[in-house]
Amino acid sequence: MPAAAAIRKVRRMIPLNARLARGAAGSMPEADGSCLARMALGAGRVLASAAMTRNSAMPPDAGWLKRLGMERDAAEARIPQDGPPTPHPHAPFAAAQQPAPSARAARSIVLVGLMGAGKSSIGRRLALQVGLPFRDADAEIEAAARCSIAELFARYGEPSFREGERRVIRRLLAGPPLVLATGGGAFMDASTRAAIRAGATSVWLRCRLEVLARRVAGRSHRPLLAVDPVGTLATLMAQRHPTYAEADIIVDSGEDSADVTTRNVHHALQGWRAPERLAVRLSGGAYDVVVGSGLLSRAGSLLAPVLPQKRCVVITDEAVAALHLPSLLAGLAQAAIEAHTVVVAPGEASKSLATYGRVAGEVLEHGVERRTAVIALGGGVVGDLAGFVAASVLRGLPFVQVPTTLLAQVDSSVGGKTGINTAQGKNLLGAFHQPLMVLADTAVLATLPARELRAGYAEIVKAGLIADRALYAWCEEHAAGLLAGDAGAQAEAVLRACAFKARVVAEDEREEAASDGRALLNLGHTFAHAFERETGYGEGLLHGEAVALGLCLAFALSARLGVCPPAEAARVAAHIAATGLPARVDALPRRHSAAALVAHMQRDKKMRDGRLAFVLVHGIGQAFTSRDVPAAAVIDTLRESGCDA
Repeated sequence: MPAAAAIRKVRRMIPLNARLARGAAGSMPEADGSCLARMALGAGRVLASAAMTRNSAMPPDAGWLKRLGMERDAAEARIPQDGPPTPHPHAPFAAAQQPAPSARAARSIVLVGLMGAGKSSIGRRLALQVGLPFRDADAEIEAAARCSIAELFARYGEPSFREGERRVIRRLLAGPPLVLATGGGAFMDASTRAAIRAGATSVWLRCRLEVLARRVAGRSHRPLLAVDPVGTLATLMAQRHPTYAEADIIVDSGEDSADVTTRNVHHALQGWRAPERLAVRLSGGAYDVVVGSGLLSRAGSLLAPVLPQKRCVVITDEAVAALHLPSLLAGLAQAAIEAHTVVVAPGEASKSLATYGRVAGEVLEHGVERRTAVIALGGGVVGDLAGFVAASVLRGLPFVQVPTTLLAQVDSSVGGKTGINTAQGKNLLGAFHQPLMVLADTAVLATLPARELRAGYAEIVKAGLIADRALYAWCEEHAAGLLAGDAGAQAEAVLRACAFKARVVAEDEREEAASDGRALLNLGHTFAHAFERETGYGEGLLHGEAVALGLCLAFALSARLGVCPPAEAARVAAHIAATGLPARVDALPRRHSAAALVAHMQRDKKMRDGRLAFVLVHGIGQAFTSRDVPAAAVIDTLRESGCDA
């Protein structure tokens, strides 16, 4: 009899009773003692009601899941109302006493992997070590359905089983923390992965084919292994391993005993730190800035959930490629993300029309489609160039920022500004093009020269000077450690600066506010861009160094105009100088003309109605925009700082 007809027959034979309609725990009478009837009454309840909380009604659903899913399943009925779930009655490690949950076990732990990887045996042992209850998703379904997984597959097919499995996992993760072993196909479902990612730490038990084949030999109850187990396992490995790679932690489960592998998993959990995620919320959507150590090698698992296609083109420069490209490509390959590369020369000179044209052509030669992502791996130059390529090729490609300098991590990678330079000025050709994600791997900062670190630090200070006095005070206290390589201080600085910029960008994404708004992020930049133009955008003056000098000049100009206390300007200049950054024009290696610099400012893209635009300050953390700045005051400020006339 076809499954659908059988279900209709069972429905006719057994009406829903009042207890079931009220959502009370209990059991339904069986129709004929068959597995099918038990499935309809038991599995139907567990599969359909798995997403329910204890005191909620099941949302509308179609078909037999809706009709039979009005009651909590047997597994949920075993959970005490005033405490965590009790151990599964079939688990041999259901000891009467368990250690208290450790601090590292504040989240649920979900084990994923192919059949035979040892998820259940290791999960039970791990649960004892971390002091959490253990659940096996397959066992939960079988216990409620009173049928094997093989029978469920045979009666209803894999799609119906996966739907129920998805609901079971969601329900279990909605409760108190636990250790959960999932079926081999569970993690392949995108919504299940999202639920696991939101509520648990996932661990992939990776196992070689020959070990898996030996472990599953003779397991006739596994429907997918009924014919050619070894061939089936090989096929499943090819299909599933790239998705399993999205797990938070990967532990090899090979020839070692279950006890040894359990210790390895426990050790990995203790050493694992989830990367910090900062949401940038915009009117047209949102994306995450992900900050942590070692993210390049995990790029595939982090990007796979957001990439519209598992294809990308990585744009980087020669210096960064030698240091970090192999790690990024390996991380992408682990999640089966196909990657092509385009490499440019390092330095500001690559932000040119000529380089843009060559890179855009190479991207097109790789056969990109509108769902193919462009990944920028590098500092601000690479990010600006690659972002503009992504914004313009095929009228817009998905874009990801993987910044490798401190300056790019704290500033240029966030906010969607992209562009290239022209003979007339900096960033005069560009577009707003927000990334899908920003991956800020703080471990790469250890490879930066001291000068590059200082240049990036200027953008952190800038954020505090604009509107976050507490951040500026933090900078004064922690600058020495940050610039000396303190990884903790660097990570905190990236998070603080990005959080500040995210707030500003969220309020004025495209810099359209009549005053203040996103334009405040240009504090010091009107001066900085003029110096960069005068020096030819070369290595003689890094962007961050120009910004540092620009900050000091903006405070000095504000003090000259009487809107900022001179003591505040002196405090900022002293701090900038103490970090080794230029605080005065006469600290630069060459002389500059005030008249020439003002001429460059008059070609700045922020000019409006022929008037100079400046961000001034009332003091630290009190920036504002102004278009009423006399050119004479600008010239006097430059000359006082060491400029020639």
